[in-house]
Amino acid sequence: MANNENKGGLTKVALFAGVIIVASLVLMPMFEREKVLKVYSPSDINKELVDPSMHNQKGSHTIKDFSLTNQANQTVSKAAFDGKIKIVDFFFTTCGNICPKMTFQMERLNDKMKTDTNFVIISHSVTPKIDTPEILAKYAEEHHASLPKWHFLTGDKLHINDLARKSYFAAKKDWDGDLGDFIHTENFVLVDKNWQIRGYYDGTNTEDVDRLMKEYKILLKEHLKEEK
Repeated sequence: MANNENKGGLTKVALFAGVIIVASLVLMPMFEREKVLKVYSPSDINKELVDPSMHNQKGSHTIKDFSLTNQANQTVSKAAFDGKIKIVDFFFTTCGNICPKMTFQMERLNDKMKTDTNFVIISHSVTPKIDTPEILAKYAEEHHASLPKWHFLTGDKLHINDLARKSYFAAKKDWDGDLGDFIHTENFVLVDKNWQIRGYYDGTNTEDVDRLMKEYKILLKEHLKEEK
């Protein structure tokens, strides 16, 4: 008799535990918050990468307008990329250090997402006198980059420096005229459709670029919800 009671009690406990587990599996997704990517302001970023005039700036920050030339010798501005998510970097074609690794990773990203028309890649040359549209066109061809998906941009060096230091925060020092170059980082910058910065990733690191691809999808999902 006692054994039967014990068995009955264990059965009830097991059933109760089972109900709890099932309920948790059903209800948990309802209470989980979807991941939302951070919106960056200058005060969130390493001061080494930010123009001193913006070190304490908090709140809303958007990329400034620009006018540059792509590898097809076309003049492009912000308006050319409106409605797209942007993946941005700074490089130069004669770089023998981190740039080849960055370009390889960007090429890999471009290949994996080649059918996705929701984003563009924008690569800015930090040596625009060397990287003419003709040089950039050859470089683009070598790395299977085609318009309108992947733009290589050149133009006024001070203008590009300002974009790196005051918009994307992707350079470690300002350009000091003819005395030297500004030092770009290895960062890939994820920029949303509203021209806000939503993420930074090491463009020489496969795992970090894989993280960019995943977080791009989170950002795209956010935009698609906004459009409904």
